[in-house]
Amino acid sequence: MTTPRRGEGAPSLRDEVTDAAYAMGWTVVRKMPESAARLAFTALADRTWHRYGTGVRQLERNLCRVLGKDAVDDEVRVLSKKVLRSYFRYWLEVFRLPEYDRARILGRMRVTGEKKIFTNLDSGRGVILALPHMGNYEHAGAWLVHCGYPFTTVAERLKPESLFDRFVEFRESLGMEVLAHRGGSAYGRLAQRLRAGRPVCLVVDRDLTESGVDVEFFGATARMPAVSAALALQTGAALIPVTLWYEGEYWAARVHAEIPAPAGGGRQEKIQAMTQELAGVFEDGIAAHPEDWHMLQKVWVDDLAGDPAGGRR
Repeated sequence: MTTPRRGEGAPSLRDEVTDAAYAMGWTVVRKMPESAARLAFTALADRTWHRYGTGVRQLERNLCRVLGKDAVDDEVRVLSKKVLRSYFRYWLEVFRLPEYDRARILGRMRVTGEKKIFTNLDSGRGVILALPHMGNYEHAGAWLVHCGYPFTTVAERLKPESLFDRFVEFRESLGMEVLAHRGGSAYGRLAQRLRAGRPVCLVVDRDLTESGVDVEFFGATARMPAVSAALALQTGAALIPVTLWYEGEYWAARVHAEIPAPAGGGRQEKIQAMTQELAGVFEDGIAAHPEDWHMLQKVWVDDLAGDPAGGRR
């Protein structure tokens, strides 16, 4: 699978084919015998890895950062194959998740530290759950909904519009409220939800806004969104990082300690410090489970330099 592209104007043939492929995922793949579907997606992952396209090459450059290596070697190649299998497992589960019942979603989720979420929400305080592209965050969202805490999230506008609508429909079917990514409008509504004591979930290990914060990440400068820290400062909500991974047939998550606002400094300094602390938590989680960090795009500033697409392909 490839990440859907953004854009404007009438859908191209490629857009229409992409939309049809995702539509097939939520129809044919959703109804396939699970064992056959898993074999098929593992084979697709291995084929993608062997083709060694742009995404796999960027993945391996990212893994070199994580492992502290200067160049791709056999260890990185083996790890990248595991990441591709994990990534394709994520997509398989996205397509099949609407078929999973409540018992499976709750029963196969292994979470530590979740009381930090529930205690804040039960007291009427909003919670910002900040996640990296790890494991299956769609399933983690469904787990939170089935625990009795429906939440709000943001979806990037996709091309074609019909594909964006499919993703919104999919997430809303799981009990999530989905806002289109439209800058200040989405930000204001997220702030409203947090002030009302509700949870907000955001995937924030890669900047898509061109207004992100530069942080140290695995020994080099990377750019991450400022939105989670900014919302926490503005609304008083708890900023809580979550890292995710797979444990065999189970989904696993760790809810980390809240990132508090610094006592001193101006607003921008506080946002910088909180985002840096968030990056540090993500760094530890990714280092512990690098095979489940699905990052096939550019994250570090050195990689983004001179790329007119900003690493968003």
